[in-house]
Amino acid sequence: MIPRYQRVLFWILAVASLLMALVLLRGCEQTREKLMRHRDQTPLAAPVATENKAVRLALANDGDGSITLVEREVALPAEATARARALLTRLIAEYGDKDSAHPIESGPAVDDVFLLDLPLRPAVAPGSRSATTPQQDTSIVKGWSDPNPPSNAAGAQDTGTHNAGGKLAVINLHGSFADHHPSGIEVETLTINSIIGTLYANFPTIEQVRFLVDGQPRETLSGHADLLRTYEVFNTANKPAQGGH
Repeated sequence: MIPRYQRVLFWILAVASLLMALVLLRGCEQTREKLMRHRDQTPLAAPVATENKAVRLALANDGDGSITLVEREVALPAEATARARALLTRLIAEYGDKDSAHPIESGPAVDDVFLLDLPLRPAVAPGSRSATTPQQDTSIVKGWSDPNPPSNAAGAQDTGTHNAGGKLAVINLHGSFADHHPSGIEVETLTINSIIGTLYANFPTIEQVRFLVDGQPRETLSGHADLLRTYEVFNTANKPAQGGH
């Protein structure tokens, strides 16, 4: 017959083993939750029924302040605004990679992209008729205050003339992207120029860019880069292009 003290010892060891197993399981769950929180939160693009095509991304490098055009194979929607949004989403996703030379916290970045015909014309008052062509809806740019004329990085001002079919791209950034973007004049300017250079390389009709954040005007990206101005679209790359992968 098993002595009573051995039975008591057995049950103590059994309960202790069970408690240790529960503690280990809880620790595993907490570790898994931490890993999930730090995974790339950039939303996956919806399936696109098109073949991959070569696109060019203007990638920024914080180390030397450069922007380099690189090729990527990406499947993009046929519709222009959806294509622009998907392309910029891919651009920002590149910066969420752990080895990025221009690290930005991963997550949703571009909510919408709108393309408006240039030159912009004032909205027609309700009940009135335009004497020329129908006016486009510019309600998405309501509330803009633009004390500075459109210009590129060299300071060249917009002459007011535009190519036939020229577009203004209105990029609506996600609030969390702007709120968590690294602060600093150089790093913010690199992000803006990266977006502009990517649009220049892939959308020849886009001549100007403006930015909104959560559908509203915002003074700066993260305290420095001006988001109230209109940016001229130009080739921002200042290093030789690299091969894609």
